[in-house]
Amino acid sequence: MDPFLVKAIQLILSLSLLIVLHELGHFIPAKLFGTRVEKFFLFFDVKFALFKKKIGDTVYGIGWLPLGGYVKISGMIDESMDKEQMAQPPQPWEFRSKPAWQRLIIMLGGVTVNLVLGFLIYMMIMFVWGTPVVGPDQMPDGYAVVDEFKEYGFEDGDNILSVNGENLEFTPDVNKYLFMRDVQNITVQHSNGDVETIDIPEDIGSTMWEKGVMQPFIPLQYPVLDTVIENKAAAQAGLKKGDSIIFLNKMEIGYWHEIAPIASENKEKEIEVVFQRDGEIMSKMITPDEEGQFGFAIARGFKVDRKKYGVAESISEGFDYGYWTLRDYVYQFKYVFTKKGATQLGGFGAIGGLFPDTWNWFGFWNTTALLSIILAFMNILPIPALDGGHVMFLLYEMVTGRKPNDKFMEVAQMVGFFLLIALVLYANGNDIYRWLFE
Repeated sequence: MDPFLVKAIQLILSLSLLIVLHELGHFIPAKLFGTRVEKFFLFFDVKFALFKKKIGDTVYGIGWLPLGGYVKISGMIDESMDKEQMAQPPQPWEFRSKPAWQRLIIMLGGVTVNLVLGFLIYMMIMFVWGTPVVGPDQMPDGYAVVDEFKEYGFEDGDNILSVNGENLEFTPDVNKYLFMRDVQNITVQHSNGDVETIDIPEDIGSTMWEKGVMQPFIPLQYPVLDTVIENKAAAQAGLKKGDSIIFLNKMEIGYWHEIAPIASENKEKEIEVVFQRDGEIMSKMITPDEEGQFGFAIARGFKVDRKKYGVAESISEGFDYGYWTLRDYVYQFKYVFTKKGATQLGGFGAIGGLFPDTWNWFGFWNTTALLSIILAFMNILPIPALDGGHVMFLLYEMVTGRKPNDKFMEVAQMVGFFLLIALVLYANGNDIYRWLFE
């Protein structure tokens, strides 16, 4: 199946699951508190719906616009902007007639469900698949180090022994730790066998962001092809599994990581690849695609073990992994407000790119858990039209004893709605721009 189609199916399935469960987080407490729910929709039904059916007081349906979903709760100022209903005297089954604490629980329900779901999925992943283990023994050739980090004393061939004095079970995580966590020092073993503890500058995460160095440590792997994708540039040029790349665009290739920069600089330009096949040196012309891809891959040059967990351990490890996933996302969120961060915002194309291009249940559930936690965090932001905006006004009411007036709420809701629409258009516009010009 085409990789694009595989990603698209996973994206729709994942978002549908997350949206339905998020809206159930509002729906269930609303019904428990005797609040009427008029509509429950997956996707938006602008002008018309693909499917709808009324059961009791609620119309359940599927809209045609896949930008989210919603529940319409009676007596609530929301994206429906139902001013006619709000102009009528409050009814006992309406949201506005309920005590503030009940309204707060209803509004927090969606975020709570997404947060709990993310943690539960990670617990399931720990139980079914465990965690990958790559220590120094599995990385005999060590890591290639970018020039910016060689200034601190790191060298090509270094093997990561510990971070802040603690061993990493999965040493490739060193890049993530450097960017998003408080790394004070890294102990490495150089290729000559010497062991050295290197101090890390306090602002290393900001430095990595500003210089665009997000992968300072790259596993050293030899450029021997393991997979050549059919109908892609490499296959069309005649490359085969087992070929070993020697030169690319007249530049000597010793390791796999040296290929990507050359391909990126020569998108859709014909270049020469010199390789060895069964002891014979051969040469072909090859043209990287618009994304700077040749359509080949190598076998992993290091062994990945997996650490398995029992039920109790899976709960503990899954909770810990979920906590750090949320914490890391919140930490890096500050970069969204930089000029560079704004240009890197992505929409559905970027989200779809998180999924594997072949069907993989581990990849699907891992990405779904991440999206669930991101959805929880984004929805709790104190922006009108998001759950966090409603929570903000409810907390104000509970502290002061006064409700914001309906007119103010209507204006705030409208402003928040248009801000969100503008953000969605901008993010998806970035996807289109990158697809067309990068």
